[in-house]
Amino acid sequence: MDNITKMWMGPLPNDSPYVKPFRLYYVQNGVEKNWDLLKVHDSVAIILYNSTRRVLIFVKQFRPAVYHSKYTACGYDAAEIDLKRVRPESGITLELCAGIVDKDKSWRQIAREEVLEECGYDVPLDGIEEVMSYRSGVGSSGAAQTMYYCEVTDDDRVTKGGGVGDEIIEVVEYTIPEAAKLLSKGEKVNSPPSCLLGIAWFLMNKAPKN
Repeated sequence: MDNITKMWMGPLPNDSPYVKPFRLYYVQNGVEKNWDLLKVHDSVAIILYNSTRRVLIFVKQFRPAVYHSKYTACGYDAAEIDLKRVRPESGITLELCAGIVDKDKSWRQIAREEVLEECGYDVPLDGIEEVMSYRSGVGSSGAAQTMYYCEVTDDDRVTKGGGVGDEIIEVVEYTIPEAAKLLSKGEKVNSPPSCLLGIAWFLMNKAPKN
C-alpha cells in the first residue's frame, strides 16, 4: 500500500467523474457573496462488527489528500514532491468500510456491496441497519452521507476483501477497547470524523455490556 515511487501534481481535467469545482454566488442581507465549492458524490459508511470474535472491522488505505496535506504542512512545496521527506505511509488512513453513491441502486444495496467488496462479508440486505444521515465537507461540498450498522460472523466471510479493480485496501480488526482508545483525549488518528462518529455510536448503542 505504501509502495509509492513517484508523485506529482497536475491540473484537474474538466471531465473528472469525481470532483467538479465551481463558484456559487448569492446575496445575503443585501450583500453579494461567493463561495468556491466542489460537486462530489454522496456516500455510505458502514460500522461493521464481527460478533464471533467481538471486534470492529475497519479498512486502511492510502489517501492522497491526507498525504498532500501532511506534506505541505511541513512547509514543503508540493510542486516537487520528495517522497523521502514525508514517507508515503503517513497518508494511510483508518476508516469505516465506505463507498460513493454512483450506481442506480438503493443506498442500502450499495452499502451491502461495499461490505462484500472491501471486507469480504456477504450479508443479507436486511442485515444492513440504517443509523443516521448527515453532511460531510460542509465548507466545500455539503455532500450527504448515510451511516449503517452491520453485525457479521466469521461464517459470513466469503473472501478476503481488499476492494475491486486496482484498489489497495487492508482489512483490519480492533477489539472494542482498542477502538474506544481512538476517542481518547489527545489522540491523533488518521481517520475521518465519520469513523470516529461510528465508533462512538457503536459504543453507546451496540457494544456488548460484558
